[in-house]
Amino acid sequence: MNKFLIVDASHLFYRARYAVRGTADEKIGMALHILFTSLSKSWRTQKTNHIVFAFDGHSWRKDEYKPYKANRSAKRAKETPAQVAEGKLFFEAFDIFQDFIKTRTNCTVLEDSILEADDLIAGFIQSHPFDEHVIVSRDGDFEQLMAPNVVIYNGIADTTTTMAGVFDYKGKPVIEKRTGLMKAAPNPEWSVFEKCMRGCSSDNIFSAYPGIREKGTKKKLGLEDAFEDRHKQGFDWSSVMHHHWTDPQGTEHKVFDDYQRNKILVDLTAQPDRIKTAIFETIDKSCVPLNRPQIGLYFLKFCGKYELTRLSDQANTFSQLLSAAYPNHGRKTV
Repeated sequence: MNKFLIVDASHLFYRARYAVRGTADEKIGMALHILFTSLSKSWRTQKTNHIVFAFDGHSWRKDEYKPYKANRSAKRAKETPAQVAEGKLFFEAFDIFQDFIKTRTNCTVLEDSILEADDLIAGFIQSHPFDEHVIVSRDGDFEQLMAPNVVIYNGIADTTTTMAGVFDYKGKPVIEKRTGLMKAAPNPEWSVFEKCMRGCSSDNIFSAYPGIREKGTKKKLGLEDAFEDRHKQGFDWSSVMHHHWTDPQGTEHKVFDDYQRNKILVDLTAQPDRIKTAIFETIDKSCVPLNRPQIGLYFLKFCGKYELTRLSDQANTFSQLLSAAYPNHGRKTV
């Protein structure tokens, strides 16, 4: 059995941009430092044997649902010239990082012009059902992928989320300050159902049922009622899903229709058939063993370009983890 370290590279890099202060060059250097440090820590603590990087392309979701992430374009349109210039430098640095990983390491690189990293990560896990997977990300969207063989590692907080709960770097349960109880593991089915119903403000996906409460009352059903009735699809499910509401523009909506729309956008097992085909074709061509030479040397050159002195001092460590090739017996057919 293999244990794969799966890295949501874009998410880690761009979150780091807003976590540090300084000039654009200083921010880029620190973002790269945080990304590689998180990578090293993940490799060491999770004891994985191969690294998989997933990169974003132009998302098919923007063609499926026009408002998808349109809020981000509106936000970028309001940026100052200095912010635009900084953003351009970050994109260029990330492109150089991506090219380094793709051409100078033995890591598996998952990328496609119409797919997001989330699609590829889910597809990789689905195509390796008998292996273990550690997703390196702070993105809550991956909670829906949780399983006995899938955990989520937060390299910043140094915590691991499993089906048994959330644990710190010593393997001890993380305790909720508010309740004094162990932090519970997410329920994958609930995570995806709730997001399909609530929508996602950061991705500009509108709610299927605005204002519905999580817990119902004697007079009105809530999300939990519909969720508990999802298999039988009896009265509680039907009452929630057949509810109608009208938006501020006067358009009438049926909850079930918007839920189904959101499910295609949110559920990482419910993409259109053409997208599923693209996902698995990408994985097929990407999952091959590589044996590139002088990986440590190229890592040192990369560090030199961005003055990553502390990382270059650990070149041997990074050379080891970046050299680990995809195993010949890695992919299995379900």
